[in-house]
Amino acid sequence: MIVTLTANPSLDRTVTLGAPLAVGEVQGATSAREDAGGKGINVARAISAAGEDCTAVLPLAAGDPFDAALHASHVNARRVPVHGHVRANVAITDPAGITTKLNLPGASLTADETSAVVDAVVAAAAGATWLVLAGSLPPGVSDDFYVRVIQAVREAHGASAPLIAVDTSGPALSAVVERGAADLIKPNDDELAELAGAELAGTDIHAAVLGIARTLVPARVGAALITLGSRGAILVDSDGAWVATPPPIRVTSTVGAGDSSLAGYVLAHSRGEAPEERLRTAIRYGAAAASLPGTQAPTPADLPPGDVPVTRLA
Repeated sequence: MIVTLTANPSLDRTVTLGAPLAVGEVQGATSAREDAGGKGINVARAISAAGEDCTAVLPLAAGDPFDAALHASHVNARRVPVHGHVRANVAITDPAGITTKLNLPGASLTADETSAVVDAVVAAAAGATWLVLAGSLPPGVSDDFYVRVIQAVREAHGASAPLIAVDTSGPALSAVVERGAADLIKPNDDELAELAGAELAGTDIHAAVLGIARTLVPARVGAALITLGSRGAILVDSDGAWVATPPPIRVTSTVGAGDSSLAGYVLAHSRGEAPEERLRTAIRYGAAAASLPGTQAPTPADLPPGDVPVTRLA
């Protein structure tokens, strides 16, 4: 079983344009859709679509309109009662797949609500193989919230605690790297550069990413899956490092592609696959998500058939 936590869920509204976005102009849209979103929800949707047992933990007020979208996603959810309503994010996608995204901050959580979320994750994690902590943190929650969750889960379950993956950014990611000892982190290249205080522009991206990742793995985190958008992804663990490039696809919306990559990795790991195949599966899931409109979770039938070359890095 796999458990995800989405501390700051979002109702993702995707607007598709028939022409490139013209800032300051009035434009007509060709379509629009709404999906239950937030990184952990996106991961849970992809895992559930693959037929695996998954529970998504999230704070959710009674009567929140988000619940209808969540029910439609067919994800098994553990809802933690709170007062504030889920935020709405807006993504604008043009015919070339270029996406402009506006993310709202979300409702604040009180100290009691925050503690209730931690308790719900601890309870849901009993017997799980993976726990995925994903997304931004809502207002009112400290930067070390994910560290608090990790510590609570490990203290409660000891040797039977699940492996823990974290996909976040900024101070929340820094806190996890400094004190969380996560089994996996999944930053993109920009988030990794921010974490390291480095500049990747104009560099050999593979060498630069590997250099930063090696300062973290395995000293501070067990492994790092770094997504590079159309350039693929790099996996670094204690045994080595690998880079993979995606098959050719027609990009429709990049929203949620990184989340699907993480879902693919966790699925492959749960099935006992070797690192190369975990990376290959992550690439396939990310590419599949990028080829779908909105924040749709890819199913196994959506995975692109092309080759995904994986190369071991020195």
